[in-house]
Amino acid sequence: MIEILSPTDLLRAKEAGALVAGMLQTLKSRSTVGTNLLDINRWARSMITEAGAQSCYVDYEPPFGRGPFGHYICTSVNDAVLHGLPYDYALANGDLLTLDLAVSRDGVVADSAVSFIVGDVKPPESIAMINATERALNAGIAAAGPGARIGDISHAIGSVLSEAGYPINTEFGGHGVGSTMHQDPHVSNTGRPGRGYRLRPGLLLALEPWVMADTAELVTDADGWTLRSATGCRTAHSEHTIAITNSGAEVLTLPKQAQP
Repeated sequence: MIEILSPTDLLRAKEAGALVAGMLQTLKSRSTVGTNLLDINRWARSMITEAGAQSCYVDYEPPFGRGPFGHYICTSVNDAVLHGLPYDYALANGDLLTLDLAVSRDGVVADSAVSFIVGDVKPPESIAMINATERALNAGIAAAGPGARIGDISHAIGSVLSEAGYPINTEFGGHGVGSTMHQDPHVSNTGRPGRGYRLRPGLLLALEPWVMADTAELVTDADGWTLRSATGCRTAHSEHTIAITNSGAEVLTLPKQAQP
């Protein structure tokens, strides 16, 4: 299903996007050395409830997971890259943490993810990988607009990741959002320009470049959810929800301090 939102729906989408952006920034600031992943989940639950919103994860039960997910945020550490199930783990200095949050408010979903290093140990290779996913995300956003095709976005993202030297997995990528979290069209993190669905104003997309340092192969944890690099290498993941407008693409999950 591909949803095209009305102008009224888009206003609600902007509110949901601002909510997710603010929550992620707060959770990032609280995630310091010694913070437990279960505390991050507890904080996310509290903020979502206080905002009168709904988690997209608690009852999430797709075919590829051992559902329902049962938590309010994905917390992926070091070699974990997607669907990280929060568990009893205290963050260490130098850990690479990805927080991925999807929330529904007033019937519209926004989805965003951020990767960062915890503490004051900043491994250069990890910083470079995070930066590559952020550059790829910006390239994908720049390629989006009315009349462009999904392949244009995928090509822009994949070009940045490939030029940075990272293998690209195509099992999981970006996706449409709207009244539900995961919708068509699928947005692969590499592809051919000029191919695929033609973008229209009112379409919401969650673009999410993610990479693993030296492999494109994923393995699944015993928890049935957490996806890790097959080699144990570190990973990074950046994501924004965008709205296709008459003039281009508007980022709905941009933190306030990063807004133009």
